[in-house]
Amino acid sequence: MDVVAEAIEKAAKNSDKYRSIQVEKLIELEYDLGTLLASDTNELNVKGIRSDKEKYLMSLARDNTQLLFNKLWELPTETVEDAVVVRLPTPRYVLPREKPVPKPKPLTKWQKFAKEKGIKKTKKAKLTWDDVLKKWVPLYGYKKASAQRDKDWVLEVPQNADPFVDRFADKSTLKKEKVAKNEYQRLRNIAVAKKIKIPRVGVLPAEKPGTDQLRTAANVARVSTASIGKFQPRLPREKSSVSADRALPGVRKRKLPHMRPTEEKKSNMNIIDSILNKRPKLDVEKAVNKQIFREQQEASSEKKKTQGKGKKRSTFGNKKGKGAGKRPGAKPAAGKGKRNKVGGRKRR
Repeated sequence: MDVVAEAIEKAAKNSDKYRSIQVEKLIELEYDLGTLLASDTNELNVKGIRSDKEKYLMSLARDNTQLLFNKLWELPTETVEDAVVVRLPTPRYVLPREKPVPKPKPLTKWQKFAKEKGIKKTKKAKLTWDDVLKKWVPLYGYKKASAQRDKDWVLEVPQNADPFVDRFADKSTLKKEKVAKNEYQRLRNIAVAKKIKIPRVGVLPAEKPGTDQLRTAANVARVSTASIGKFQPRLPREKSSVSADRALPGVRKRKLPHMRPTEEKKSNMNIIDSILNKRPKLDVEKAVNKQIFREQQEASSEKKKTQGKGKKRSTFGNKKGKGAGKRPGAKPAAGKGKRNKVGGRKRR
């Protein structure tokens, strides 16, 4: 009996340590088990807050948590791999967002055009029948390219085109240009969607930039100052460019200086006269020089023709050079020998 009394006494002491799982509230809590949320709408005890704030809040939190767990244990349980689990219902409470709702992405050029024209996207078949090859060909992929090569093994040369131009190379170049254009459009749409400011001019990055790209980049950097490069000091050994503006595509033309009404009218009339008349400016001196040169050319050509009409002398032994046209054994003419002459008359 002493043992039983001792056990009862011990259980009573333990019961004093742990609070009951049954909690009574004047107004029942609102539960959202999907988000594990319990909302307590009961009034707070002002006296308890003033006497011991921390103890009151801890007690209130414990009671509300106990009620939430009581509701969870009412849900149907399952055993998964020796563990008891509960499937939570669908959440009903809408949690507030930390950040604003994302705005929809802006439409691309094609999407805007399709929306205005009422074009709807239709799902296409992946294979199409080719009447030339007599088989099903995919719309894209490596099999499409191989089928295209089998189909276009010969290309027709237009009537007025150059027959020595490689049509296959032109076709390949055109395809690469289309691919590059599509890639450019794709990148531009991404930049518009992400609101990235694209510079009006500039140089695209490259692994090995060429001389022209480096020169263009230097000119762009020079005119990127507030004074448009007017007061920018030159670097040592820097070559002076004819015009830095030429390296900038899309730069506006310089405005003409302000003129008086009479001067402006005169310049406009000169432009109109030059357009309407379209008379070439004649350089008299240049025309005379051309005519003289042409006459000299004609005279020299006629002279060559008349010299070539004379009878040619026959050569002995088909010799060429100084001895041509002389018979063998002939004596050289007087005074034309190869010996060094001494001053005075030759004696016999």
